[in-house]
Amino acid sequence: MSINELFDLSGRVALVTGGSRGLGLQMAEALGEMGAKVAITARKAAELADAQAQLRSQGIEVVTHACDLSDPMVPKPLANKVLAQWGRIDILVNNAGATWGAPAEDHPLEAWLKIMNLNLTAMFLLTQAVGKASMIPRRAGRIINIASIAGLSGTEPAFMSTIGYNTSKAGVINFTKSLACEWGKYNIHVNAIAPGVFPSKMSHGMIDSSEKYILDHTPLRRMGNERDLKGATVLLASDASDFMTGVVIPVDGGFAAM
Repeated sequence: MSINELFDLSGRVALVTGGSRGLGLQMAEALGEMGAKVAITARKAAELADAQAQLRSQGIEVVTHACDLSDPMVPKPLANKVLAQWGRIDILVNNAGATWGAPAEDHPLEAWLKIMNLNLTAMFLLTQAVGKASMIPRRAGRIINIASIAGLSGTEPAFMSTIGYNTSKAGVINFTKSLACEWGKYNIHVNAIAPGVFPSKMSHGMIDSSEKYILDHTPLRRMGNERDLKGATVLLASDASDFMTGVVIPVDGGFAAM
């Protein structure tokens, strides 16, 4: 098999949560560029429509599903809708997430539960639904969970006082490793990407207050851009990563290394 064939995703179906903007849209674009059909989800229909238009302008076959994955009744019907349309889900990117900034002693319970429901429970329920309905019966699948460098270690409070988010992303990492061990027998590859700091709607407040700290602690001396997740996403979605599972790849300019 040639290198081009290893990375080719033609004929495959991908489901990307939180795919209407930011990192999710970047990853959906990468999968589509390599030939995959892409289903994207988000809460806001207007943002999904804009993302769909952008992807279609690049020749990518895409459908959208407006939904709130923090509702535990949503993940299974979502998986079934994609399967009803395209008959399979080869690639699942669990990207939808939320954060909250507050000192641990003042972190609201409501915010903690919101973070855990979306960042962990929704990921579990959607993965379970896609696995049972498509990947396990077909003995094939690629699951890419979006963690964070915040899940790799503790963080400097002056940089990020986000204990709920950090805890949830550490959970994503262990979920990835545990599921990789459990579903390897089905030829399902489960890996994670741990992004560093990327400018986005969710991170702009942190960047505004901590930009110098971020750049001083990033060996490449910059933040992520609109293409920096594409390579890792295609790698983990394709046959090029056929002997990789349970892996967490930081895409962070070296922040976690320092």
